[in-house]
Amino acid sequence: MAPSPSLFLLIFSTLCILTTPSLSASNKQLLTPNYYKKTCPNFNQIMVDTVTNKQISSPTTASATLRMFFHDCFILGCDASVLVSSTPFNKAERDADINLSLPGDAFDVVTRAKTSLELACPGVVSCSDILTVATRNLVTMAGGPHYNVKLGRKDGRISKVSNVEGNLPMPTMSMNHLIKLFASRGFTIQEMVALTGAHTIGFSHCKEFSSNVYNYSRTATSDPTYNPRFAQALKNACGNYKKDPTLSVFNDVMSPSKFDNLYYQNLPKGLGLLKSDRSMFLDPRTRPYVELYSRDQKAFFKAFAKAMEKLSEYGVKTGKNGEVRRRCDAFN
Repeated sequence: MAPSPSLFLLIFSTLCILTTPSLSASNKQLLTPNYYKKTCPNFNQIMVDTVTNKQISSPTTASATLRMFFHDCFILGCDASVLVSSTPFNKAERDADINLSLPGDAFDVVTRAKTSLELACPGVVSCSDILTVATRNLVTMAGGPHYNVKLGRKDGRISKVSNVEGNLPMPTMSMNHLIKLFASRGFTIQEMVALTGAHTIGFSHCKEFSSNVYNYSRTATSDPTYNPRFAQALKNACGNYKKDPTLSVFNDVMSPSKFDNLYYQNLPKGLGLLKSDRSMFLDPRTRPYVELYSRDQKAFFKAFAKAMEKLSEYGVKTGKNGEVRRRCDAFN
């Protein structure tokens, strides 16, 4: 039996208190654009070279890294905790159910960059700064906006699977739930809609939306908010998903590899892949921003860049509050 709304809100509020880091102004003030100018002068060039080579060889790297960055920052802040591997003594964030589908390309690009940077300037550059800069560079490479990134983050010393449950957006969450989740981290509804525009690149596994495509209700096989032809195409593409869990569909069927505003243009047409996507257009609180970004790509890019700058500084650790890991997948 589902818990009552009041009980759910109590539990949700408690989780937010336990798992949401404070937005320390002093921590953020320690970040600077040229943090590695003296200690690792080739930092920017190494990052550009690594990210470019990886994206060329694996074009899904951009969407993979953007997703991993978001999953990292939303849990205890941007501290590379999602990169840590589990041990016999600790089950880490990356083994949470929602993180098991994080693509290997994202882990690989960070590992490649860390390896090169350790050769150039050992023990200097944090994994959290690497992930942050890699994400920005890849968004730009995919056609998205360039945005400023400040540096000087330290890597977190905590990564627990128990911190993840209920604290990352899920496609099955109601709009009320999603809005509260973002608000608990200091993000407005408009910023939430702008950040969700990241779905303009990448893909989702069929199991994430199968309940909306097959046996939806007694009166409808698929969710009626889908475009009927799109729903049929999804059925055809995902017909074997129970036997093959790797089956997936692009989030933006019109321009899946290009960072643009077609994601928003798709939503009024019933071409939103996930339930949470379609809810963005249907809910009166989010619809005005969907309509704005669908007709004005510059407005979307400006809002996305500003929201990503804000997200990149969320819950950061600096100074003695963290460490510079020797390996991104393990604490020192």
